[in-house]
Amino acid sequence: MDTTLSPPDANGAVALPHWGVIRAAGPDAAAFLNSQLTQDVAQLAAGQARLAGYCSAKGRLLASFVVWRNQADELLLACSADLLPATLKRLSMFVLRAKCKLTDASAELAVHGLAGASAAESLGAAWPAAAWAVTAHGPADVLRLPDVDGTPRALWVGPPGAAQPALPALAASVWDALEVRSGVPRIVAATVEQFVPQMVNLELVGGVSFQKGCYPGQEIVARSQYRGTLKRRAALFSLGSPAEPGQEVFDAKDPGQPAGMVVNGSMAGDTALALVEVKLAALADADLHLGSPQGPALHKQALPYAFPAVSD
Repeated sequence: MDTTLSPPDANGAVALPHWGVIRAAGPDAAAFLNSQLTQDVAQLAAGQARLAGYCSAKGRLLASFVVWRNQADELLLACSADLLPATLKRLSMFVLRAKCKLTDASAELAVHGLAGASAAESLGAAWPAAAWAVTAHGPADVLRLPDVDGTPRALWVGPPGAAQPALPALAASVWDALEVRSGVPRIVAATVEQFVPQMVNLELVGGVSFQKGCYPGQEIVARSQYRGTLKRRAALFSLGSPAEPGQEVFDAKDPGQPAGMVVNGSMAGDTALALVEVKLAALADADLHLGSPQGPALHKQALPYAFPAVSD
């Protein structure tokens, strides 16, 4: 099944109300986030964005973020809106004496997705030159995401009333398909505490630093990296019907227990795509199906990056 999107389909702008934004402000904001997230936030410079995970003590992802420095003493974290309240509450419990104030900035900062050549042309010099670079577009921040099938992408984050790039409307389903094809995982409420970062390839896309200080779950994340204990990865599949985050995947050859779980899914036209966390042993010759051993069949597709094999 061909899962490549033609350029005319992926060209324009779309509101992303399923994204929310957390603001971390104060002189200790970077140090506090550095103590909580998988990313080295302390080294995050202006003009840069990074992926990051927030883990439980058991090393399971509670949330994933795109984080960037908005001002000298202020950082912004974009994440799935459905898990933002619980994540904000949990993070706030650990601020203690740190000079850092965490707030929900979603009402002040709307998130839009920009894609295609017209987006880059419309922003001109404000279009970031490389993935994870951040530029200003009026009162908004523009965060360049990795290209997908040659299609440039970015997040536009700014006040809801601010003038946005004059671009054609992009279907939300097409944006979702680009996100899934990128292989960059986004944790949502349905998948909270389901995955260690490496199970969804977060370290392969730059979301985990193994040189920084401690954070919740660090020992388990490090053990998964260095002791060969990782037996699951996220892979890309096409299928005949939509896949929702949190849905289980089964191997018809070994139907007794689930073989994996959907991380993110999309349906653009008649093409359904899913990023699925799955047993590495099942990737070679498994007969994978969504929802049950008799459900829609999954057909493996190529990710835009490789992941290392792990021996049994």
